[in-house]
Amino acid sequence: MRRIDGLYLLMVLMVSCFSSSAEITLPKILGNDMVLQRDKPNPIWGTAMPGEKVSVKFGKQAKNTITDVAGSWKIILDPMPGSDKPAALMVIGTNTITLNNVLVGEVWICSGQSNMVYEMRKNSKVNKPDTSTANSPVDELEKAHNPAIRIFLVTQKNLIKADPEHSRWSVAQDSALRAFSAAGYFFAKKLNQELHVPVGIICAAISGSRIEPWIPESAFENSAYFKSIGKDSAVAGNDHGKFYHKMIEPLAPLAIRGFLWYQGESNVTETISYTHKMKLLINSWRDLWGEQNLPFYYVQIVPYYYSKMTTKLVITPETEPAFWEAQSIALKVPHTGMIETSDLNDDIKNLHPPFKWEVGRRLALLALAKTYGKKNLVYSGPVYQSMKISGNKIILSFKYTANGLESHDKKPLNYFTIAGKDGKFAEANASIEGNRVIVSSPAVTAPVAVRFGWTEDAQPNLFNKAGLPAMPFRTNNPLKFNPADN
Repeated sequence: MRRIDGLYLLMVLMVSCFSSSAEITLPKILGNDMVLQRDKPNPIWGTAMPGEKVSVKFGKQAKNTITDVAGSWKIILDPMPGSDKPAALMVIGTNTITLNNVLVGEVWICSGQSNMVYEMRKNSKVNKPDTSTANSPVDELEKAHNPAIRIFLVTQKNLIKADPEHSRWSVAQDSALRAFSAAGYFFAKKLNQELHVPVGIICAAISGSRIEPWIPESAFENSAYFKSIGKDSAVAGNDHGKFYHKMIEPLAPLAIRGFLWYQGESNVTETISYTHKMKLLINSWRDLWGEQNLPFYYVQIVPYYYSKMTTKLVITPETEPAFWEAQSIALKVPHTGMIETSDLNDDIKNLHPPFKWEVGRRLALLALAKTYGKKNLVYSGPVYQSMKISGNKIILSFKYTANGLESHDKKPLNYFTIAGKDGKFAEANASIEGNRVIVSSPAVTAPVAVRFGWTEDAQPNLFNKAGLPAMPFRTNNPLKFNPADN
């Protein structure tokens, strides 16, 4: 009798395990209140019992598949137009999962370190006037009740832990929004206003993180550049791949429109090596999604007194400008864009300035112009293009001048320096003539080079008439970078 009881217990346990393994499960990024990407195929995927039939129903679509020998399955929904009408997405097998309040619109992933993490709860009134009435920061948490904006905050654990309620997406309001990225939210808000479709924004960012943990190890291993300088010396102690595997990899293959990146403070002492890491980051994320043209837009870090930090590293007032240059030349990687933030820090001692609504707006301008094809939209401040020596002057030409250059505060242009062949830079006089800037100094009679904004505390007043600041630059010895190099 005991043997029969034992066999019966074993059979019960086997049936229990079998029943448990047969249940359909979904990745944590698929849930109630989510946004599906419009105008693209939408993968819906998960696990179930091997050989099980799984069906997905959404709107007028109904598709089936059979799980593979490992129990994995994936169904691709056909592209759909944007819709702010909530609908249910059903996944049917041995069990049925219903995801409610699902919209169709635009989906973006934002990542980086503390300035991307910077929560909406920190967003408050400040003395500096806002540049966009559509993105007013005043009492935004109290005003934010737009059901067409959805948010998902990724942590190091919540893509792994079970979520039987499928509840990690939220409408962008109340307590969920308080803890969410301000830059990411204001980006989504601007897109929603301009495109008139729902927007889903996923934030996967870690305060204080370097770039290396967001890049898979294989990217370093396959990089000729990092092999040449020694991969271990380039990434040692930085847990390369750590956040990529926990916080980015589990998001794929969710259909998305693109990426936003706000990081660099923790890598500020690097130059060309950071540019190469940016290329690895961009390409590895695009490879993960299997889309080489996914837009990647990022933020140039703000002016800050890095040289006054207590550190064993050698940091001078020119360290950060060299890093700005490293960030800017990563624009040679196709389908990228960068916003300038030299005017967005009211306290150079503060590494986390509050103007994230303007960061979000400027990122949205990039996306609206370069991704969504909005015409006659100025999305960049002036960018140095070329120089010409004329006697004791240097004439600088710029692109992205919009309706012309201007001194934003109506004062003489500042943060220009000029040098002769001796390489000694002197403070320069600079004036606007049309879309050019004329630079000279009584101390330099035969100039050969100009620098602009080439110090960590630079907040120059050269803007275009669209209200966007000029990017710092140097005409001599700029970094060289070829994105085609492995």
